[in-house]
Amino acid sequence: MTDYVTRAGLQVYPALADLLETQVLPVLGRDVDAFWQGFASLLADMAPRNRALLAKRDELQAQIDAWHKGRAGQPHDAGAYRAFLEQIGYLVPEPAPFEIGTQDVDAEIATMAGPQLVVPILNARFLLNAANARWGSLYDALYGTDALDAPPALPGGYDELRGQAVIARARQFLDETLPLSGKSWTAIGGRDEIELADPSQYVGETEKGMLFRDNGLHIEVVFDPSSPIGQGDKAGIADVNLEAALTTICDCEDSVAAVDGEDKTLAYTNWLGLIRGDLADTFEKGGATMTRTLNGDKQYRDADGNQHALSGRSLLFVRNVGHLMTNPAIMLADGSEIPEGIMDAVFTSAISALDVENHAKFGNSRHGSIYIVKPKMHGPEECAFTNDLFDAVEDLLGLERHTIKVGVMDEERRTSANLGACIHAVKDRIVFINTGFLDRTGDEIHTSMQAGPMMRKGAIKGSAWLDAYEKRNVGIGLRHGLSGKAQIGKGMWPAPDMMADMMEQKIGHLKAGANTAWVPSPTAATLHALHYHQADVFEIQQGLGEVPGLDLLLQIPLADGTNWSEDEVREELDNNAQGLLGYVVRWIDAGVGCSKVPDIKDVGLMEDRATLRISSQHMANWLLHGVCTRDQVMDSLQRMAAKVDEQNAGDPFYEPMAGNWETSLAFKAACDLVFKGVEQPSGYTEPLLHSWRQAKKAC
Repeated sequence: MTDYVTRAGLQVYPALADLLETQVLPVLGRDVDAFWQGFASLLADMAPRNRALLAKRDELQAQIDAWHKGRAGQPHDAGAYRAFLEQIGYLVPEPAPFEIGTQDVDAEIATMAGPQLVVPILNARFLLNAANARWGSLYDALYGTDALDAPPALPGGYDELRGQAVIARARQFLDETLPLSGKSWTAIGGRDEIELADPSQYVGETEKGMLFRDNGLHIEVVFDPSSPIGQGDKAGIADVNLEAALTTICDCEDSVAAVDGEDKTLAYTNWLGLIRGDLADTFEKGGATMTRTLNGDKQYRDADGNQHALSGRSLLFVRNVGHLMTNPAIMLADGSEIPEGIMDAVFTSAISALDVENHAKFGNSRHGSIYIVKPKMHGPEECAFTNDLFDAVEDLLGLERHTIKVGVMDEERRTSANLGACIHAVKDRIVFINTGFLDRTGDEIHTSMQAGPMMRKGAIKGSAWLDAYEKRNVGIGLRHGLSGKAQIGKGMWPAPDMMADMMEQKIGHLKAGANTAWVPSPTAATLHALHYHQADVFEIQQGLGEVPGLDLLLQIPLADGTNWSEDEVREELDNNAQGLLGYVVRWIDAGVGCSKVPDIKDVGLMEDRATLRISSQHMANWLLHGVCTRDQVMDSLQRMAAKVDEQNAGDPFYEPMAGNWETSLAFKAACDLVFKGVEQPSGYTEPLLHSWRQAKKAC
């Protein structure tokens, strides 16, 4: 067992204390003892408030459960339900008209529209890939994915026919986005023949290319007649580079398995490397050893010969954990763990202060801001608590007020129902709101767990409340002045190998008014960037219609007496169980919080913890209301465990679940998530996952 070190009455994981005391605080010129004393004082104030907010969640949930139980067998009365929610304080009055007052926001967030990546903070290689995804090769993205409408590349090296199809598609993009005066990009014989129909799109000259701008995003046309691709091109064009992932969220939350001081120290160490600019990762690929580092800036010369630089890296957010969990990385004198969200706020901000105070190689925010995404907040009280917490962190670190900006994830029902009041609670630091189907639906199910059996998951995607949720998020954000000041985001495209479908469907996020949306890979970011040249999101935002009313949002996705066949029940249980197990086994056994996991049809999907929440809550709901039996659920879990074992047969480190029902901690964790799902706080999976992962690490 690790011996902790004592700091101002706190018991601190030694490597974590060392990280702050040797690599952060001295560089900032902060007194180490004063920091720990201030941190202990902050905890003394904030931790009890944190606990009280969690108790309020439980109190409201108990009242809602009792209300539904008391009306068992009666038709749902929407009017009485809304009045009840108002009476217990679940719904609060709308604030008077206001607009957000956030200042010092970088253009990538406020005035530009483009893709956003989310990446697990424990994986340095993934972090570097994401940060470097600010620029992406359109040629590579088209050649390697099904987004190109052409036969797949033949094995054994470069496929000339597919390469020509890539070039033709890129030329089509250039004709549509940067039209020339009197001719097509397919007709030019070199860079000296380029005459834009709109000369204002020209930005300047890079080392090997020409730089243009459209809808606020840059496009670099690379000329290199000596390269293998440029040699065969009559204009000598070797590639088209797109400004792609404008922003990246480095995630301490749903995409990681961080359960103790060791894990949290790695998370903060990686964040330090990103902020400081010296993060590197060495790995084997294709039989060769490679080292990856952060890209430098893209240099260019304008028409007057003046030198400029564009960032070569995505602007970084860091996603802290929510208010629920504690972590043994730091403990109070009585042996209790401190709230992990408070620890994240202090430590990620302290590290980010290196950027604010110009101790970084490249720099992240040109305006001296720190960008923190805060997930899983329930209503305006919790948003106000986060605002107060960030005030306290700024005071602790000696930062100016509202240096720390906040992204509010609209993924809990009480936040959605009170979104205007939530935004108001953080109105001078908010830079981001977004939506997400999985977590939001998981909370929808848990909040109304006692109301009756829910629709099948596929049907929920088409339900009235979900449509109202998506439209209200955008509409309320625009009503309070987020356009041009903050991001309004949409959720993840989960299938990294299905880029053709993404290109067909994801432009819908722009048409809905979102100026950013999540993608699963740098390649997907490059392809999704094409959408932002097709549509001007800020123009779309000005033309959006009325915001759906609250009553639509409060519709519960109940099955309303649907009697499913035994085959339909088995199909739904199998789908949930396979998704649950496919992710849990990596989380518990390998400590992998986000990866491409085969679904029940063997389609690879990028999964994180939100997958577990919706799947386990849906199964728990059907079990509670007698749609299925415990034996049916266990039958699905055991059959799907065998399927997941088969899907992982090529992994030499994989530990099979099938047949090892009493010894596989991953399988036991999955069972707990379902059979104890009704009693989990807000349906969250973290308490059980952390417990089982800690048990696995102790083996």
